[in-house]
Amino acid sequence: MPKETGRKVIASNRRARHDYSILDIYEAGVVLVGTEVKSLRAGKASLADAFATVDDGEVYLRGLHIPEYEHGTWTNHEARRTRKLLLHRGEIEKLIGKTKESGLSLVPLSLYFKDGKVKVELALAKGRKAYDKRQAIARRDAQREMSRAMGRALKGKYR
Repeated sequence: MPKETGRKVIASNRRARHDYSILDIYEAGVVLVGTEVKSLRAGKASLADAFATVDDGEVYLRGLHIPEYEHGTWTNHEARRTRKLLLHRGEIEKLIGKTKESGLSLVPLSLYFKDGKVKVELALAKGRKAYDKRQAIARRDAQREMSRAMGRALKGKYR
């Protein structure tokens, strides 16, 4: 069987980019059991309530929902168990410092296969207030309208 290459997204947390200002992004491996990987290969996962914590010098992903593997037996996994993340020691030390000093959170942005291994894109993020969210939406809409106007101008259609 040929080795898998490339990146295949399993689940993404689009809400996180709306609710948080992303400051830094890390890629981490996830410690999983066999039935979890089989369930992920079927494309089933939800990052909706997921978050990461740093406990005793290790990073854990909590609230990630991977449904039980339908062809599994008594060895099936729990759907919302706590999963350990694999990061370099230096990255963990940075995360410990940043999350303790200020009100920053660790939020998973996406879960994907990279060269056959499950990875999670973890963001160091700061929560947005309601008015910040409205400003971000207005800025994005204005940017979209400007790019549409530029496209029309380049095609020779003014207005």
